[in-house]
Amino acid sequence: MTTILVTGGTGTLGRLVAERLRADGHDVRVLSRHTQPYAVDLRAGGDALHAAVAGVDTIVHCASSQKGDEEAAAHLIRAARGAGVRHLVHISIVGVDQVPFRYYKSKLAVERLIEESGLGWTVLRATQFHDLLVMLFQGLSKLPVLFLPAGVRDQPVEVAEVADRLVELAAGEPAGRVEDMGGPEVRTLESLARAYLKATGRRRAVVNVPLWGAAYRGFRNGGHLTPQRATGTGTFEEYLARRYGGEQARAGRGRSRA
Repeated sequence: MTTILVTGGTGTLGRLVAERLRADGHDVRVLSRHTQPYAVDLRAGGDALHAAVAGVDTIVHCASSQKGDEEAAAHLIRAARGAGVRHLVHISIVGVDQVPFRYYKSKLAVERLIEESGLGWTVLRATQFHDLLVMLFQGLSKLPVLFLPAGVRDQPVEVAEVADRLVELAAGEPAGRVEDMGGPEVRTLESLARAYLKATGRRRAVVNVPLWGAAYRGFRNGGHLTPQRATGTGTFEEYLARRYGGEQARAGRGRSRA
């Protein structure tokens, strides 16, 4: 089996990728900012990064942040070229070339760096994870009224299914840009928010608010969706049931949070 480095290997996605690769018998190195022996800030690069990639056959690049992704990717690519890495697998987001959202623009720039790197590469774009929607709704439901951007839909996907796909790609040959991966359902943001409120026992009025700007138009027009590639099977309600439990648990939370 091969030696595979997983960047962001302690995160929501990277942790599952590392676990599955180990289960398949690969020698896995987990790179993150605070986890030894490969504690590396990709935005800084340096000797620690070069040591982490030495002898690595494949890199699965799951690390991401709101700032510095392009700089981090440039450092990773430079180190990978120097170490003779054969294959760089990268997870991106559906719609990075359709929605002019700042974070999406950065992800698209990273894709282009990888395409022009001279390395063998594979890029998979996926829709938003269920976890991300829960984080969004947790923040929005702190107010008595849950305000949502009007007319926006989403297609959440189970993170474990994306991890499985990345492991499959990492075990294969460089494939370039592969087909996008989306969740099984395209839903209005309101329907997803109401499912979250029901699962957590929260009582909130839901109000859809029209917004403005190019990024909002991109989301409203569905640039971040891939209904033709609804290959995921896990639904948002199934995720909520696993995370928050059954009716009895929800009823108890509802009495404490209403």
